[in-house]
Amino acid sequence: MAEANKSLRVDVMRSQLGRVRGLGAAKSGVGHWWGQRLSALALIPLSLWFVASVLHLLGASHDAMLAWANGPVTIVLLICLVLATFYHLQLGLQVVIEDYIHQDAARLALLIAIKGAAVVLALACIVSVLRIGL
Repeated sequence: MAEANKSLRVDVMRSQLGRVRGLGAAKSGVGHWWGQRLSALALIPLSLWFVASVLHLLGASHDAMLAWANGPVTIVLLICLVLATFYHLQLGLQVVIEDYIHQDAARLALLIAIKGAAVVLALACIVSVLRIGL
């Protein structure tokens, strides 16, 4: 038995420089992957609800639209839609930037700009929803 266990040994092929630098799996991609999948999953019913609501309000008066927007359920769902949309957008753009921008300074600047823009635009949308709904 002891001889059989010795033959099962797996050698990892990594250069000496890679071992010194600690190159390998960063172990941080799983959270990013789950964030994208869960936000996409949340966007399915939220988007269907929003499209159905817009189609239902076609031709409605301004007062009817305001009455729809004043509902607490509508406000909460619109805010959830905004948050999920901008979170999903930011995660997707982050992957594109990390894959295609190879200069460290440019990559960092773009990532900060994308995250900042997503936060500012999401807050602007939430304020708009609250001003219309309250």
